[in-house]
Amino acid sequence: MTELLALVREALAEDVGSGDVTTLATVVEDARGRALITQKAPGVIYGLAAAVATFTELDARAATEPLVEEGVWREQGGPVLAVQGNARALLTAERTALNFLAHLSGVATQAALAARAVKGTGAGVRDTRKTTPGLRALEKAAVRAGGAANHRVGLFDAILIKENHIAAAGGIAEAIARARAGAPELAATLQVEVRDPEGIEQALAAGAPRLLLDNMDERQLRAAVARVAGRAELEASGGVTLDTLQARALTGVNWISMGALTHSAPALDLSMTLELSS
Repeated sequence: MTELLALVREALAEDVGSGDVTTLATVVEDARGRALITQKAPGVIYGLAAAVATFTELDARAATEPLVEEGVWREQGGPVLAVQGNARALLTAERTALNFLAHLSGVATQAALAARAVKGTGAGVRDTRKTTPGLRALEKAAVRAGGAANHRVGLFDAILIKENHIAAAGGIAEAIARARAGAPELAATLQVEVRDPEGIEQALAAGAPRLLLDNMDERQLRAAVARVAGRAELEASGGVTLDTLQARALTGVNWISMGALTHSAPALDLSMTLELSS
């Protein structure tokens, strides 16, 4: 909660600056109001905590009422959050609250669509580190709310040996050996990026438990699945979209990673209306 509040305060400072000149000029100081946020497109809501924190940061006595369950697909949309409080505070908080809620709901919606695309294929879909700086924890929570899975949180909690690591170490086998020696407590998480049959064989020979099949098409993925034959967990990665997701899932891989869950998720269409109280 402390981290969320820090994010909210930073976002408000960016937007409000020295003061909301329009609201201060047009709304009397003691006016009260009721704000209603509404979902206007199909999708999944996530991020109510951030929206609530935004409103209560500007009016500690604001009364908030969530009107929807997070993580549930709503085809028709509808009311999301009601807030009663100081009208100036509600209007000043509006854009920041909507920015958090619309973005995180967009991520959750993208994750829900991805999870729907791979249902029944035997493969799962998960996110990447391609997140908005400062918002990773929130975005990864939104991915989970939508029904997809998280990859590693950051550089600290799993070993992922990529092309540049391999080049720097002098080869796949040497990179794997160094990684195991340098972080033995994370050896079970070890994953190696490979791009061709030769790389697959080298990684398997060195005992890699997980392979990241980078930028392979469906034919190459099927061939990789047959070659590995269950000797390692396989993840397809690179340029995956909702349109190509199911075809890649049907190749027999265990996982598909999809940066677009976070870096390209369209914001969910939300709006806020305000009614002044008598």
